[in-house]
Amino acid sequence: MARKAVERNISYDDKRKLYYVSMELGRDETGKRIKQYRTFPTLAAARNGLKDFLASREREQGQEEHLAPAQEMDLAHWLEYWMESIVRPNRAETTVYAYQKIIDNHIVPAMGDIPLKKLTPKVIQAYYTETQKAAGLSSNTIRRHHDLLSSALRSAVRQDVMVVSPMERVEPPRVRTAESRFYDNQELKLLYQKIEGQILELPVKLAGSLGMRREEICGLKWESVDFQRHLVIIREARTAYGATIVQKETKNRSSVRTLYLPDEVFLLLEQEQARQQGERGRLGMTFNPTDHVILDHKGVPYSPNALSLAFTRFVKKNDLPRLTFHGLRHTFATIASCQGASLFDIGKALGHSTPATTGRIYTHLVDRTHEELVQRVSDALK
Repeated sequence: MARKAVERNISYDDKRKLYYVSMELGRDETGKRIKQYRTFPTLAAARNGLKDFLASREREQGQEEHLAPAQEMDLAHWLEYWMESIVRPNRAETTVYAYQKIIDNHIVPAMGDIPLKKLTPKVIQAYYTETQKAAGLSSNTIRRHHDLLSSALRSAVRQDVMVVSPMERVEPPRVRTAESRFYDNQELKLLYQKIEGQILELPVKLAGSLGMRREEICGLKWESVDFQRHLVIIREARTAYGATIVQKETKNRSSVRTLYLPDEVFLLLEQEQARQQGERGRLGMTFNPTDHVILDHKGVPYSPNALSLAFTRFVKKNDLPRLTFHGLRHTFATIASCQGASLFDIGKALGHSTPATTGRIYTHLVDRTHEELVQRVSDALK
């Protein structure tokens, strides 16, 4: 039996056992009525769904008085509204800053005056190609433009400013995983020898021996160090956007984790805490009022970029193999794998959401695991 009307705007499909609610979205340029359908498992749920839709339409009509009609609004005006009403109240400051830079520097100059109704997949695809070439951007950076536009135009559809998002038919730029540079056991030992007693010793060993992120190291506070149980709890990060530095929650839920402190790092933390307590006794509570663990030579918390720069200079000055501070995290993962740790355990220590994330970032670990597996099978057949 075909779909049968039950109530106004509600019908029932007895084959699929679902209730369909038809949502009136107005008319297009030709006068054709635009409808959207949503399904619900019960009649009560369908009634509530229709009720919520009608209520939201009334609210949005009041909110959208300042917006141009859908067929007149251009991309620049929609992005301005989206940033102020949706992104800024709900996203981290760093995300807001990054989005605004992309919008101001690239999207608005290239496509800002294009009406939403004329924003086609072909126009957006051409924007990717031309912007990447003209600005010399990587495909990974252009992918961030794609993600921003996808989110912004998805919101436009949800708020009935557009009927359908052109992003559904846009080919996203291919993300290319950069080759990870890392040290082997001997190179890391040499680094540890040369950095002993230096101001960078503790942050370097937190990255190389625990796999902590740069922002997590800069944001670490003494309250997160459990000396009794030899543990450190990762729950905050110190990051920068432009010239502003902020303390915030970690990257995501899986980034909140507890790590065991090896003896060498534990002793360094004890020594640093004693040193800072001595400084506070001498200078008073004005010394390190934020209670951060890692301080620069001026006695203030390191900014992530300053820590990276200081490490790069140290590596160059001591004629060590080229490595970024983030490369210490790759080094931790590589050495852990060489010692027999699984991708699951490595990912948990690094704060990845799934082993798939670990495998995608550290492809050389997957290759090595596969090599060992094949060798074991070969040995078994001899």
